[in-house]
Amino acid sequence: MSELKELNRFLAFDFGEKRIGIATGQSQTQSTQALTIIACKNDQPQWDQVAALIQEWQTEAFVVGLPLNMDGSLQNISYKAKKFGNRLHGRFGLPIFFHDERLSSVAVKEYLFELGGYKKVNQDIDAYAAELILKSFFHTHF
Repeated sequence: MSELKELNRFLAFDFGEKRIGIATGQSQTQSTQALTIIACKNDQPQWDQVAALIQEWQTEAFVVGLPLNMDGSLQNISYKAKKFGNRLHGRFGLPIFFHDERLSSVAVKEYLFELGGYKKVNQDIDAYAAELILKSFFHTHF
């Protein structure tokens, strides 16, 4: 884990079977930013879009949200998220970290309400979920 402390630029992913929310952040400043949502088909995104984001944000590592049951056990989507993360690592060779995302959908709705009220909450939340996953990851590890 000491290698983790040397990493600064991250891309975070909120994996979904139809869409993947993506956020970026820097561990040194603890800053995060929701970026975009990319379509997912057969549990795979448009890899060229991912590659463009990696290059644009000079990414050094990935964080993938791991959806768990409340008791901490894995569910079907957990395995798909892990498979997606392993594909990310395999394609791009960057370190991958999985982070518990339990209750992230509730937290993101509260976060969006704070940012802009009810209108903001009704927007698509996947990129903001990725941002909260990254914020939580930074808080836990840095």
